[in-house]
Amino acid sequence: MMAWSWSSNCRTPAMQIFHRLEEVPADFGPTIVSVGNFDGVHRAHASVLREIVARAQKRNAKAVAITFEPHPARILRPESGLKLLTPTAEKLRLLQATGVDAVVLLTFGRDLSLLTPHQFVQEILKKRLHAIEVHEGYNFHFGHKAVGDVKTLSELGCEMGFEVTAYPEMRLRGEPVSSSHIRRLLAAGRVSRARHLLGRPFAILSTPGRGRGYGSKYTVPTINLSRYEEMVPRDGVYITQTRVDQECFNSVTNVGNRPTFGDESFAIETHLLNFHPLELRPDSEVELHFLDRLRDEIKFPSVEALKEQIGRDVKKAKRYFSLMALYSSRHS
Repeated sequence: MMAWSWSSNCRTPAMQIFHRLEEVPADFGPTIVSVGNFDGVHRAHASVLREIVARAQKRNAKAVAITFEPHPARILRPESGLKLLTPTAEKLRLLQATGVDAVVLLTFGRDLSLLTPHQFVQEILKKRLHAIEVHEGYNFHFGHKAVGDVKTLSELGCEMGFEVTAYPEMRLRGEPVSSSHIRRLLAAGRVSRARHLLGRPFAILSTPGRGRGYGSKYTVPTINLSRYEEMVPRDGVYITQTRVDQECFNSVTNVGNRPTFGDESFAIETHLLNFHPLELRPDSEVELHFLDRLRDEIKFPSVEALKEQIGRDVKKAKRYFSLMALYSSRHS
């Protein structure tokens, strides 16, 4: 089996989390700061965060990421129905893995949304965090109605005594590394491309849900996930890896409505290829990592036809894992 680095098991340095500005100690700082939503903590985010960690070490400062809960779009544009790549708990784990010293997780509500760019910089960056450097992407906007940009930030930095570094758009193989573009890729089922831009497989973390017995009764043993409200790939069948608590399995996962059984309801169910008996509790963690797409979800004329297709899916998945294991052994 391939050895992915499961996020929940990583050993990473301790990271402070401040949920309110008042929790930040008065003598905290100096700091090197980056402000953003960091949804997905993709390659472009990680590049900036690694740089602020390096700069903080060089300048005897603390590296700090400022982010928000809920995502501002859910407050300012509720009609958008935004689905997150990484819910807050997972985002914090990924931010910790970058090595930042602290995360300021601010509640995004009316008070914060009404701050002018000057107020945001003065009250948060200067007064609370004693920022000496601020690092942002080229398209950074902040303040009431997002009127502030990197030019505004640079001007305020000159006024208040901190440096500003702006980063150009990151592109890989012609594609922008951005949360919105990764969402588009996932909505199209292109999980392998999303993996390239994220720098790791796209994953969802949930708990076991109650299925209707189709897996064990008609086809193959499966684990059904509990209802998941955030971003999932387009309906279809995928090659995945699944962590159940501390055990990891190669797997094939179906995302969709199971139309063959005639009673459509959305479900995410995964079949463990190298399965062995394990204890599955209602609170067990089930983490799915999406590696590649096999096919669309379709309605089969019979359960037997579905079983035959699952056999073909499993065969393709096993070949995928064999090839990846061979590749890994040749490049280790």
